[in-house]
Amino acid sequence: MVTAPALPLRTPTTAASAVVDVPLAPARLLLPHEYLADATAAIAQARTRVRVTTLTIADEDRTGDLIEALVAAARRGVDVRVAADVFTYADAAGTFLPRRYLTRRRRESSALASRLSDAGVRFTWLGSERGLIWRGRTHTKLCVVDDVAYAFGGVNLDDRGATNVDYMLRLADPLLADQLTAVYGRIVRMNACERGHRSAVLQRGEDAVLVDGGMPGESVIYERALTLASQAEHVLLVSQYCPTGPLGRAIAARPHQLWFNAPRNASPANRALIAGSMAVTGYRTRYRSRRYLHAKCLVFTMAGGERVAITGSHNFVLGGVRLGTREIALETRSTALIEQLLTFHRTSVAAPVATG
Repeated sequence: MVTAPALPLRTPTTAASAVVDVPLAPARLLLPHEYLADATAAIAQARTRVRVTTLTIADEDRTGDLIEALVAAARRGVDVRVAADVFTYADAAGTFLPRRYLTRRRRESSALASRLSDAGVRFTWLGSERGLIWRGRTHTKLCVVDDVAYAFGGVNLDDRGATNVDYMLRLADPLLADQLTAVYGRIVRMNACERGHRSAVLQRGEDAVLVDGGMPGESVIYERALTLASQAEHVLLVSQYCPTGPLGRAIAARPHQLWFNAPRNASPANRALIAGSMAVTGYRTRYRSRRYLHAKCLVFTMAGGERVAITGSHNFVLGGVRLGTREIALETRSTALIEQLLTFHRTSVAAPVATG
């Protein structure tokens, strides 16, 4: 396989010069268990490269096969690189844990990192435990295996991530795989400097890959969502959180549907965050299931009936923008992909069977 050179990331102000005539390959929406199975099988057959970026990673019941595939791929000479955030073992958003459990999580995470490194995987912990735990997190989720890319969803690589209501997109697209490999490289380089980078856009025909680089107060994903919401005739939101800031107000100003977790679904810190956001904004959710909703997408219906969607890792809350989280998303006008997002919403989010 000959790998094309990675395309340069462009800042939003120069995005027009980053237009690529080749459109994105067709995307296939995978539920968490489908994503883990598909990525594991791909890694088992990988020939040249594997790149993984995730907020959390663990060798658990539902992720053990993927970890084994990473180890085996590295041992047979594949260039395998994995980056995970320290949020993996310092997860104040998950629950307020006793100190002995945090110590166990650190031990398990350290053992996993050592095991991967000993097999030849280039493993990197991202972020810092210093200061506010939510600041500067790498929330980006992506996986590249040779010329196949998995991205633009929210699935984390642990048992909790594998059982949430969520998805990832699979695209057999060499150009996108090269670009996401470049995104991975920039994340790791900037992490070594303890810095973020400017937001970036890669335009692909009518679609765009949107990358938030972790600069506090700057988010091309949030800004694009705000622009589209301000122009839309109807907005469908799916997120783990209540939307906040100017984007939330723009959505509320037009016909809309909001699907996010009720506070009862969340652990203490997230429960307080969701309840506080709902109290301040007055927004209410239609989501009734007890399963934790972790998917993130917006579907905008524009004048004339055209639909545009943004799907990825961003939760569409202003707090993440201010704190400088690294994110990735896809802005798409693909009818086929948007239909898959709407089917996911109908069957996994809004379905009566999901309300138990």
